[in-house]
Amino acid sequence: MLPVAILRFSPTEGPGYFGAWLAAQGRPTRLVALDQGESVPRDPDAFAGIGMMGGPMGANDATPWREPLAAFLRRAVDCRIPVIGHCLGGQVLARALGGTVARAPVTEIGWLDAEASDADAARQWFGGQQRMTVFQWHYDGFTLPPGASRVLTGAVHANQAFVLDDRHIGLQCHIEMTRELVTTWCDGAPGELPAQSSAAQQSRGDLERDLDTRLAALHGVADAVYARWSRHLRV
Repeated sequence: MLPVAILRFSPTEGPGYFGAWLAAQGRPTRLVALDQGESVPRDPDAFAGIGMMGGPMGANDATPWREPLAAFLRRAVDCRIPVIGHCLGGQVLARALGGTVARAPVTEIGWLDAEASDADAARQWFGGQQRMTVFQWHYDGFTLPPGASRVLTGAVHANQAFVLDDRHIGLQCHIEMTRELVTTWCDGAPGELPAQSSAAQQSRGDLERDLDTRLAALHGVADAVYARWSRHLRV
């Protein structure tokens, strides 16, 4: 069985629940640690699918992997090899396919509500859920690449997820979160969290309140997204 490539941009933003979900399905994976200088794979045809995680850098930053990865993703899409991107990964995918990524007017951090764009998107990608709470931590946002459809939206940022060719999905939000990831991010960036919560940014206390309950609900969303995305994984 071909592995799913998991591209990691930062050591603190690993596969999380995405990796756990693939393991539970018996899907082999190959971690590509771009943060440790590993090269972008040359041939997307070597993989069942491609997953990209988050990271603190921007999709427009002049990283060593920016252009090789964009070319790799375009080849994967041309070959109809399923791609999924989480936050930075979603921005990288949008940029590679002709969308734009830019600093967002409002930063989102914490547990915020999102809504499926319509009943069909809810049924196809989110297990029938029209409204859900997702985890956010981003400063940039993306526009929809040509040919893509919005499937998830939010009050602050309209573009929370897009789908292309019924098999590639780019997410602005994080659905891969685990307790370990939440704690690690909070520990590593205390200056980014407000002392008091606002509509778009939460304090650490509010961010970690009822964390296990929130993660369980988020994993229900992730289960639906990953199951739908995995339909087109190659063998």
